[in-house]
Amino acid sequence: MKRLELQSMSAKQLKKIHTWIRAAIQLLYFLFIPSVYTAAFAGVKYIFTQIGAGEQIELTSFVTVLVVVCVYTILFGRFFCGFACAFGTLGDAVYALYKYICKRLKKKPLQISDEWAGWLDKLKYAVLTLIVLLCFAGVYGKAKGTSPWDVFSMIRAGNFKLGGYIVGLVILIVILVGMCLEERFFCRNLCPMGAVFSLLPVLPFFALHRTRENCIKGCKACTKKCPSGIGLPEDGSPRVEGDCFQCQKCIDTCPKGNIHTGIQSLKGNEIWFTLFRALLLAVILIWSGV
Repeated sequence: MKRLELQSMSAKQLKKIHTWIRAAIQLLYFLFIPSVYTAAFAGVKYIFTQIGAGEQIELTSFVTVLVVVCVYTILFGRFFCGFACAFGTLGDAVYALYKYICKRLKKKPLQISDEWAGWLDKLKYAVLTLIVLLCFAGVYGKAKGTSPWDVFSMIRAGNFKLGGYIVGLVILIVILVGMCLEERFFCRNLCPMGAVFSLLPVLPFFALHRTRENCIKGCKACTKKCPSGIGLPEDGSPRVEGDCFQCQKCIDTCPKGNIHTGIQSLKGNEIWFTLFRALLLAVILIWSGV
């Protein structure tokens, strides 16, 4: 019994270490490389604006960042979303703060219902399609002041001259409210780059799977813990979940330790592997000029 308690305590301690490492990586990226999301998405807008205008697409700094992040995502999955995206980090912080306040006030947190969540997560594709069409038609530039991520970038840089960005500010406030009601609300439902990443052909080597036959009957701990509410594919399945943020929460949550990458000997949340991916991403982003 004592041995089991020690093993359980060790698992809890390791889970806490994983949580703190992820928070530290998110904070460092937020403080020192916060513009990756906006740079990558600027690359998307540039490409479709050039196509619509019949102009040549050049390898600008924005396109370089877009290509780098997409290639990285194809190899490692959406690690960028889970650890390095400033908007994702903001969402995690807002959600955690809201839950903490509710706990202190002894109030049950308000949440978006599962039924609504199932519909809302399709919106990001509509957002991406709309922006692509506006860029293709050459009119996206006229929508200046409506972008919530532009407003966020300005505030993040200490620029509070938002007179021409009222619409974008209102949308950002709505997003912040949504971030309180659902974990990773923006990433899951509205992020156009998230739509791009979810459509990429992610390789299976580091995508998460589970050994389903070893699961406890009726257990859905991993799905309940997942910010996207997804059910992981089983071993042998070619399916890769495009909406997996690689946050690794499911790995620590599984009571049987059944979750692992496509390489079965690698769970995916090993400290060295997490630090390696974070450092590799930082190096290639700095190299690409972010």
